[in-house]
Amino acid sequence: MISSRGVPARAGQYLALVCYLVFLAFPLFWLVSTALKAPQELGSVNPTWLPRHPSLDSFTAAFEQQPLARSALNSLIVASCAAAVSVAIAVPAAYAMVRYRSPVSKAATGWILVSQMFPFVLVIIPLFLVLKSFHLINSLTGLVLVYVVWNLPFALWMLQGYVRAVPASLEEAAAIDGCGRFRTLFSVVLPLLTPGLVATVMFSFVTAWNEFFFALVLLKSPEKQTMSVILTHFIGAEGAADLGPLAAAALMATLPSLLFFSLLQRRLVSGIMSGAVKG
Repeated sequence: MISSRGVPARAGQYLALVCYLVFLAFPLFWLVSTALKAPQELGSVNPTWLPRHPSLDSFTAAFEQQPLARSALNSLIVASCAAAVSVAIAVPAAYAMVRYRSPVSKAATGWILVSQMFPFVLVIIPLFLVLKSFHLINSLTGLVLVYVVWNLPFALWMLQGYVRAVPASLEEAAAIDGCGRFRTLFSVVLPLLTPGLVATVMFSFVTAWNEFFFALVLLKSPEKQTMSVILTHFIGAEGAADLGPLAAAALMATLPSLLFFSLLQRRLVSGIMSGAVKG
């Protein structure tokens, strides 16, 4: 039972949690409300919390003004490929860094942490020149390679904790049964890394889906631009935003991340907690 002293503390914790949830949910609520408002309500000097007459005119206008379907497909292709390739490289690399301790692996771990401190502006010029030499400017393939390189340090750092949580005795038993290193990795270790793989894939996917700076610099053709770049087209040259279509397009850009997180919430939370506790 909870003591009388603990009741106010517990109530305060729940109150703080509710306030935090409201703080997080309010931008999404306002985005949905704005996207569903009619053009007349958007221009009102007295905005309301909820649309008086919900309308889908902003969504229609957003699709008419910009190639949202094509940009969403581009974002899906780039984010999916970047997440898949990043994790495919990170799994054996993280396994080798954990199981084969050496000065090289320690230096690699240090470099992973240092690389996360680099600002985008610092690397964009040499990155642009390198991609230009390989004719990968204005190419989804080039953007995927950039996202793979950018996501890889995080994926490596995250997966190392999960690999450490796998008992070495399981690998020793597999070796006694005649399994080589690669078979042990894919048949014994990999199934135990499922929560960590889900968490890493999710974060890599969302990072690539939401990234703006690299996509803005490297993609020039409208038919190849991603969703995050297309959103800027709803803002005029003088900074005036077409608020309704912009809110509708931003809502559509947000939905995939929310959908994936809601579908994989349990595995994502268990993966994060597993890496934090066992790693």
